[in-house]
Order: sequence, then structure tokens, then C-alpha cells
Amino acid sequence: QVQLVESGGGSVQAGGSLKLSCTASGFTFDDYAIAWFRQAPGKEREEVSCISWNGETTHYEDSVKGRFTISRDNAKNALYLQMNNLKPEDTAMYYCAAPAYRGGGGFYQLRRGTVAHWGQGTQVTVSS
Repeated sequence: QVQLVESGGGSVQAGGSLKLSCTASGFTFDDYAIAWFRQAPGKEREEVSCISWNGETTHYEDSVKGRFTISRDNAKNALYLQMNNLKPEDTAMYYCAAPAYRGGGGFYQLRRGTVAHWGQGTQVTVSS
């Protein structure tokens, strides 16, 4: 049974930083791309960042480029999102997401928003 458990959310002032973590279990983590999505109140869920199974390829949504960094530790079955210079518009529930396909196919699934497994989410609130 696939499980994705996020942690690290919280409340910060604009300009602050947070580091989100996602711990995965129930599948061969290092075979799969994995991503962070977010959903703000009244808005659709959107991909924030995605990383390939080996960490060599990453993608960032335009508004977070230069501020957020995605990384993974396959030895720990862990995914991270370092978020710097946070803005009020970053306020959202952040979700860890995994695809159905292994390897590169899974990366492109996530880029298209096709997600097989979601975590429960962690709330990030940024005040001005």
C-alpha cells in the first residue's frame, strides 16, 4: 500500500523559509519520479515542482523558479521542497504526489497532472 506523508508546513511571514518533507513507503521509491503540488482556497490544484527518479531532471512552476528547490534522498525514501523568500501567494495546502508509471514516463505523467497517489497534505501559510 502506497503511503506519502508530508511534514514541515507552518506559518511564516513573507520573505521567510520553510522546508517540506515527504516520506514514502509501499513502493520502490527510487524507480519513480515524484512531485509537489499545491492547492490554494478556491483554486485548482497545481504542480509546483517535479523531480525524476534519479534526481537529474527537475521542473518548476514559473512563479517559484529561483525560490524553491526540490530534492530527494532515495536512501531515505524522502522528497524535500526548500522554499525561500516565501510570498503570501504561496499560501496553500502542499501535497506530495506519485505517478503510476516508473521512470521517465512517470515524470511526464506528473507534468500533465496525472497522479496515482497523493499524500494528505501539509499547510503553508505566508502572511504579509
